[in-house]
Amino acid sequence: MTLRTAVPGDFDAVLALAVDFYAEDGFATPRSRLAAHLEHLLGSDAAHVAVIASGGAVVAFAISTSSYGLENGLIAELEDLYVAPDFRRRGLAASLIEDSAAWATGIGAAQLELVVAPNGTDASHLFRYYRADGFVDEGRQLLARPLSDPTT
Repeated sequence: MTLRTAVPGDFDAVLALAVDFYAEDGFATPRSRLAAHLEHLLGSDAAHVAVIASGGAVVAFAISTSSYGLENGLIAELEDLYVAPDFRRRGLAASLIEDSAAWATGIGAAQLELVVAPNGTDASHLFRYYRADGFVDEGRQLLARPLSDPTT
């Protein structure tokens, strides 16, 4: 298994995994929107897309982005992390988290954040997993105000 930064040639494989991920987790974001966003992220200096390949096929990915705020300055967020079902429980997620943390450190980020989106399911196992990896629940809640139709 090889962990590396995604290249434009990984677009189709990452998009296919992203579509599976969003369907599995109950997100309604259409494929066309995921494709447009992935294309932007692959070319952005403010983002890091990492993949893990096995036998030449991409089987896992993580997407991290950076932003700047008053409270913490430069921060990074691990926005998406997905491992294909046949490759789970092999440490791939942990490797992608460490890669994201290394990228965040490399750009000078003060911290690496993530959002757990339970989407109506029990996400307690995710909280346990991320806490064991050093993430701290700060008790904040994420509120979002849609500015456009998210299904288009």
